[in-house]
Amino acid sequence: MVLPIEDEHLPRRDVFCIDVKAFFASVEAVRRRIHPLHAYVIVIAHKERSGSVVLAASPRVKKEFGIKTGSRNYEIPKDPRLIIVEPSMALYLKVNKMILDIFRRFVAEEDLHCYSIDEAFLDITASKRLFGDKFTIARTIQRTVWQELRLVVTIGIGDNPLLAKLSLDNEGKNAPNGISYWSYEDVPTKVWAIEPITDMWGISNGYAKALYNIGIESVKDLAHADKWKLKQKFGVIGQQLYYHAWGIDYSVLSEKVRPREKSFSKGQILLRDYDREDEITIVIKEMTEDVAMRLRQHGAVAAGVALGISYSRDIEDRGFRHQLLLPRSTNKTAELCEHFVQLFKTYWDGQPVRQIHVVCSKLQPAAHEQMDLFTPPELDERRHVLDETIDQIRDRFGKKAIFHGYSLMKGGTYLQRAGHVGGHKGMS
Repeated sequence: MVLPIEDEHLPRRDVFCIDVKAFFASVEAVRRRIHPLHAYVIVIAHKERSGSVVLAASPRVKKEFGIKTGSRNYEIPKDPRLIIVEPSMALYLKVNKMILDIFRRFVAEEDLHCYSIDEAFLDITASKRLFGDKFTIARTIQRTVWQELRLVVTIGIGDNPLLAKLSLDNEGKNAPNGISYWSYEDVPTKVWAIEPITDMWGISNGYAKALYNIGIESVKDLAHADKWKLKQKFGVIGQQLYYHAWGIDYSVLSEKVRPREKSFSKGQILLRDYDREDEITIVIKEMTEDVAMRLRQHGAVAAGVALGISYSRDIEDRGFRHQLLLPRSTNKTAELCEHFVQLFKTYWDGQPVRQIHVVCSKLQPAAHEQMDLFTPPELDERRHVLDETIDQIRDRFGKKAIFHGYSLMKGGTYLQRAGHVGGHKGMS
């Protein structure tokens, strides 16, 4: 294999991508003193809703019943062995912290990257002097997590984060010992054999369709395509996809660069179709309250907002997403609500709404908040004091301690969501 880059310029490190097998379901199994691999646990968002989504299923459930993440409640058979539970997000976050603390025994903080609640990257290149070779460290981590938490982890090892992730997803998760290793030398036999192409990290159905339209049907096709034509068609992403097809990734965990611009957002799938303007605007205002509070907690103001609306699945038109550059940066709830409602009223055409997504972007430190010549200073100050007081009350007594009257009206979802963590129930 002739790599498109000289071998000596390629970063060769020992990187782990670690996954907790069926994390939510495994935690629920351990909670009930059942071995995670022997359990029949299904974690579902809302047990009472037939169309509710399965968030996790134990390995046995996947194998014997075909129920997996993304399946629907109505697809679950009536079998007495099945234990169906709603998520306990606060517990999962607590266990996630315990897992990360175990990982920190083996790597420095800068060599650990939490990818999701059930997956993490570890660069153990510098750890080998203390703990042995990569395979020894992998087995030790597996054993430690099992002994202390009774959870099963699988580990993909690679010469870089990309190869570690591909190794995990395409081999490690199903390996007898839960460990696999992919190197640059394995690219032709392993990376190019990934099938379908959407199983390649970073290639969505949309990209797969676009690649197919230019004659690229496999990862091997992608690796042998003209990288300049790919860049011309897809921009920088096209060039990145080309190098990924060769297993090349220059990311080094300890050199992670934080994005220059963060954003705060909140999304919500509604329990029914909303077709009344007044009910939809209530939900938008409630969600904006949450995001505005997070802005203030982080000492930030937003100079831009974006609103995403998805219509009912029975509607041919899928919805819309539009952005707005604000006349002045702010974190005041009332101002942000005005802008989001304005966006909604401008672009909504009366279709039934099922999903709402609000985003505050172009963040700056709160010290950069601008004065507005058209807003009386006393009103500006009253809004500031009101927001601060509400934040303090909720922080001390909980989200239900104080809320706007419109949350009691038909359509409001704030009180229902107030006890949830990450959109799901906290502890049960």
